Amino acid sequence: MGRIIIKIEQYRLKHNISKYRIIKNCGVSATQLNNYCRNEITRVDLPVLARICDYLECDICDLLEYEPDVPERDIDHDFNDL
Repeated sequence: MGRIIIKIEQYRLKHNISKYRIIKNCGVSATQLNNYCRNEITRVDLPVLARICDYLECDICDLLEYEPDVPERDIDHDFNDL
């Protein structure tokens, strides 16, 4: 199964925006923002992401990325192809 990558940390570093500014301007706690930055959340809070997008003046695709699952290679099958 694929997964969603949260790229808030990369975005804020690239644009030189402090966590403190995001916390104060978006109404999120430090713990909540740190969990988003470390990609350690289990449930996405859409209003929080909307506030962050509004503040950063970015699109949701700037902060989220879908990474498809890469199937494992079948080693026996690879040897049969030789």
